[in-house]
Amino acid sequence: MYTYDAFDETFVTERVAQFRDQVARRLSGELTEDQFRPLRLMNGLYLQLHAYMLRVAIPYGTLTSIQLRRLAHIARRYDKGYGHFTTRQNIQYNWPALKDTPDILADLAEVGMHAIQTSGNCIRNVTADQFAGAAAGEIEDPRIWAEIIRQWSTLHPEFSFLPRKFKIAVTASPNDRAAIAVHDIGLKMVRDQHGEVGFTVYVGGGMGRTPFIGKEIRAFLPKAHLLSYLEAVLRVYNQHGRRDNMFKSRIKILVHEIGADAFRERVETEWAAIKDGPVELPAEELARIAEQFAPPAFETLAAVAPEFEMRRFEDRAFARWARANLFPHRQPGYAIVNLSLKPEGEPPGDASAEQMDAVADLADRFGFGDIRVTHEQNLVLPHVRQKDLYELWQALLPLGLATPNIGTVTDIIACPGLDYCSLANARSINVAEDITRRFSDLDRAHDLGELKIKISGCINACGHHHVGHIGILGVDKKGEEHYQITLGGDATETASIGEIVGPAFSAARIVDAVETVVTTYVGHRAPGERFLDTYRRIGMKPFKDSLYATH
Repeated sequence: MYTYDAFDETFVTERVAQFRDQVARRLSGELTEDQFRPLRLMNGLYLQLHAYMLRVAIPYGTLTSIQLRRLAHIARRYDKGYGHFTTRQNIQYNWPALKDTPDILADLAEVGMHAIQTSGNCIRNVTADQFAGAAAGEIEDPRIWAEIIRQWSTLHPEFSFLPRKFKIAVTASPNDRAAIAVHDIGLKMVRDQHGEVGFTVYVGGGMGRTPFIGKEIRAFLPKAHLLSYLEAVLRVYNQHGRRDNMFKSRIKILVHEIGADAFRERVETEWAAIKDGPVELPAEELARIAEQFAPPAFETLAAVAPEFEMRRFEDRAFARWARANLFPHRQPGYAIVNLSLKPEGEPPGDASAEQMDAVADLADRFGFGDIRVTHEQNLVLPHVRQKDLYELWQALLPLGLATPNIGTVTDIIACPGLDYCSLANARSINVAEDITRRFSDLDRAHDLGELKIKISGCINACGHHHVGHIGILGVDKKGEEHYQITLGGDATETASIGEIVGPAFSAARIVDAVETVVTTYVGHRAPGERFLDTYRRIGMKPFKDSLYATH
């Protein structure tokens, strides 16, 4: 992964000192909360329902074991002993004291981390496929380009005060695990007819109050021109995006209102004027960054380890975990291991300080010290030898990190909701916990197959409910928490926005409603058919009829 050089270290350290002074002035009363607000937001500090919340960037979801131990230390010393991993591949601390936040940022800076641009109307943390550098079928490591974008966009003078927040995601695999279609800019690495690698560029995706799937504006962009093309897109948005109405200020609204073709024409015109200018990345700088993402020292191993096959045959519980939580690795004899942060009856995405320390130790022992954070709020050890998998699994069991539910009905995405967020209309965490209890039978969960439930506590859609196979949105009805269901959403390469089924359900009925949706699916599915396949084949009516038959 990318390692800070002297320039990076100086930059982050100076930023910490600057913020320390700003916090001191706020605590002394020299700054009002209104004056302090834009300063703290540029350093990832929010004022939530009960306390401040600090959002720490994990660029493209990659951590070293040293960094994860530091995150554990911060959770233990400055918070309540845990952190919350988010859909933006960040980590949030929900209870830091304002007086401690400069010390937290200083601790982060020591291990090459920060919270810069994790909030505000700027380019946020750049996300990528959590299996980058390990996935079979990947064109090349997309984190190289995510890091280039991160460096280019950090405190960019032209793009630090955009009409609204801006999110970019990069993938290099045919299977989109980075949800590029629902980002302001989505980049998919592809090869043209001559074998040259470049990007297909999508613009205008997003969720929230008005969800859209991104539109393709360029089928092939040579790698050498990535930054100048991004600059052209951002300039068009900065010039023409609305600033008079925050609900209509995202780039998705601009693309929708003028049309993808007109937006493309404006970008191409802007790009023609700058494409051969100084914004292009020098070849030697590209080489320097790419070198830091060189693969680890893999061993030469057989494609399948006999020890792994034997244990899978002998131990049914291990076999179930292996089937759900392992993914193919590009290197023979290795596997990608998913660590579920979705145990039964617990908040999705939370990890204790003890769990983080233990994962760091296991990453050093079994996986080159490399840890990933997924946008679905789980952790990944991307490079584990197959012959070590059984021993790793045994170590994960007492930590509560071996739930074999990746991609199943209990692998739920949920925002913090009304338990923490001042914007939320309803709680999310308790609904997710109740659903995991309802579907705790692992045999049943695996029989249901891939089924993604995503829960948001308000229309801002931090839980990505719009692209859940089953989406759940918390709404306020005369002061009471209710939940609206959408069906058929998808964040992958076949992306779609879910459709609203009908009137919202009360908090007491929402889990039963999810059960009804699942039962309807089981009654209509063809052999081997996923929930999404069944929904797309039979449509909304059978689900709606079942849900409202006695409503």
